[in-house]
Amino acid sequence: MSNVGGLDRAIRAVLGLLLLASPLLVTGVWTYVLPLIGVVLLGTASMRFCPAYRLLGISTCPINTRADAK
Repeated sequence: MSNVGGLDRAIRAVLGLLLLASPLLVTGVWTYVLPLIGVVLLGTASMRFCPAYRLLGISTCPINTRADAK
């Protein structure tokens, strides 16, 4: 069941890629934290599912394309 819509997915993918490149610009603990966040964003974008959205009852998918809509 997907809960990440098209625009949300695109934003997550772009932001994830930018955060993966962040070690080139930052130092310290952020060198490890920001790429990790980027990997999570890319993962949720590729799977079209966000566990946090599920817990909060949020969905950015249009109703007619959701897997649970019948």
